[in-house]
Amino acid sequence: MFQSDVFVCGGGPAGLAAAIAARRKGFSVTLADGAHAPIDKACGEGLMPDGLLAAEQLGVTFPSEESSPFRGIRFLSKGTSATGNFRKRTGLSIRRTVLHETLADHAERAGVKLLWGTPVTSLDQIRARWIVGADGENSRVRTWSGLEPSTPRRTRFGFRRHYRIAPWSDYVEVYWGSGFQLFLGAVAHDQICLTVVSSDPHLRVDQALAHFPDLRDRLSGVESLSAERGAITVTRKLPRVARGSVALIGDASGSVDAVTGAGVSLAFQQALALADALADDRLADYETAHRRIMRPRRIMADALLAMDRWPKLGQRARQALSRGPWLFEHLLALHVR
Repeated sequence: MFQSDVFVCGGGPAGLAAAIAARRKGFSVTLADGAHAPIDKACGEGLMPDGLLAAEQLGVTFPSEESSPFRGIRFLSKGTSATGNFRKRTGLSIRRTVLHETLADHAERAGVKLLWGTPVTSLDQIRARWIVGADGENSRVRTWSGLEPSTPRRTRFGFRRHYRIAPWSDYVEVYWGSGFQLFLGAVAHDQICLTVVSSDPHLRVDQALAHFPDLRDRLSGVESLSAERGAITVTRKLPRVARGSVALIGDASGSVDAVTGAGVSLAFQQALALADALADDRLADYETAHRRIMRPRRIMADALLAMDRWPKLGQRARQALSRGPWLFEHLLALHVR
């Protein structure tokens, strides 16, 4: 039997952030996950500026030698390049394993009881004032608590690989192909991460690179630091994210497409809002805050996915952004609040 003021099911970035935030409010916190740290996934390798600010509010800082700041987003497609800068802060690219290790170390120092290799098989195992479901897209806590969602609006597939090469840009570069996006970002002073996201479960990094010969040639012969790893990115909105003493966070609570780059940033903001609601004993406040946090990212995801579905519209939109960098900057400001 597990006992704690707050019990967190799931030890990814969302669960660790929720645990840290709850400890900062004075709660005793236990976190359990069936896996062992560090947990790697083909996602969560960057923080947008608002996510980095939320991390600072959690008291978490990331090692500068194992991460890389970026100052905006650059869209590239045939004959078009559009660059948008963040207005006040930078984002941060970081390997998922480094991100996870940093959060786990901080949670342990904060006094969170971490139970790695400890799967939770039923809510009956838990004696806690609050239970936090941070167990991902296929959340069992969501099912057990009766917070089942509707059918996902859209599912896409991502594949990621790392290369040992000095970054040549301080932007996250997004290469727009026909029905896919190729994301390139620095994750350290000598490493980059390349990720392809599409509706085709069979499209891999090398196939996507073939559509961008200059980038393919630049990476030809460069050492690959990781095996290609895949993940599913889902667009999902839940009617509710809390019921009784149970609250959901991160992908368990709904998600936006990876094209926004917002997954971890959203989880950190949700963790702060959830901790405030728990401290005030008003879980309904978390639902209100959750909708507020998610709304701008859902709008941006819909706009970007429209550019993916209708290539001619997407090309015209990128051309407009290239001619008016101020517009791109304004859109980014809305995106990262």
